[in-house]
Amino acid sequence: MVEQDFILTSYNNAIDSGKVKWSSPSNIALVKYWGKREHQIPENPSISFTLSNCKTVTEVTFTKKESDSYSFEVYFEGEKNEAFKPKIQTFFERIEVYVPFIKDYHFKIETSNTFPHSSGIASSASGMSAIALCLMSVEEKLTEIMMSKDYFNKKASFLARLGSGSACRSIEGELVVWGQNKSTESSDLYGIKFDGEVHPNFKNYQDTILLVDKGEKQVSSTVGHQLMYGHPFAHQRFEQAHENLANLKAILASGDQKAFINIIESEALTLHAMMMTSMPYFILMKPNTLQIINKIWNYRNENDSNICFTLDAGANVHVLYPEIEKESVLEFIKNDLAAYCQNGHFITDHAGNGAELIKK
Repeated sequence: MVEQDFILTSYNNAIDSGKVKWSSPSNIALVKYWGKREHQIPENPSISFTLSNCKTVTEVTFTKKESDSYSFEVYFEGEKNEAFKPKIQTFFERIEVYVPFIKDYHFKIETSNTFPHSSGIASSASGMSAIALCLMSVEEKLTEIMMSKDYFNKKASFLARLGSGSACRSIEGELVVWGQNKSTESSDLYGIKFDGEVHPNFKNYQDTILLVDKGEKQVSSTVGHQLMYGHPFAHQRFEQAHENLANLKAILASGDQKAFINIIESEALTLHAMMMTSMPYFILMKPNTLQIINKIWNYRNENDSNICFTLDAGANVHVLYPEIEKESVLEFIKNDLAAYCQNGHFITDHAGNGAELIKK
């Protein structure tokens, strides 16, 4: 599909009010996207596990108004939040041509997370995808037609991308690809459910997130992406991502867990290497991040385990492992890794099936 397919040309704006509610998960990239072009187009493809427990729940109440302007208020965790408004204002400006009804209504956006905000668990992914899904439900009401699930999900992902790039990967699950490539069905405009074969070894994959630092990130992902312009290693990195995605597709089909580990950990460290070699340079890992990584490596060697780690643009560590090892790995995390987490906190999660409409 192309951008023009998502432009809403007619709708019934006589509806006075309504309310919709969605739950949308975060996701954890296995092959990382870092660097984007204009209009939130990725410089390289990525693939992610959609999570299950780490999610944003958003309710949008819309009320008819007269003025031709954007009108909205945001409540986070039950309290009015002005800090989120500039990002949503920008989001609305980007998507108006596709959902022109946003100027016909006042929107009350009430949102909450099941995990700490802005701590490297892709809260922008779950948050912006949840709003996009709510807007798609509003569109469905205003057009008074039952659109296909495929179109609904693709347009929701398309809109979410314009709010936060990785948000386009949170609509479906368990594995979602974003960014054109030669290995999988793909698009730069929206995320697509992975079309390859997935071996039982990688079904219901586990992700325990170790909260090393629950505070705000020192450098936003937006700034980090911009630093890829003129980066001395950018071109090689983009080529590496294409190669890793192609290799990962074969690995997911074969069930080769050792090969999976090599790509996943290399991708995580490459992401942070790009941050450390940009200008200006920065480090988002903390000392405890490195302690945890070394503990994981030692445990894997000593126990012939298939545990591994990945990182987003933050200090927290995502511990990935097959479901068959769940009991032993969780014991290891509680006994050996929790001590390196802020207040001993970690979140147990696993690959999920994507966003859900919450019906009254």
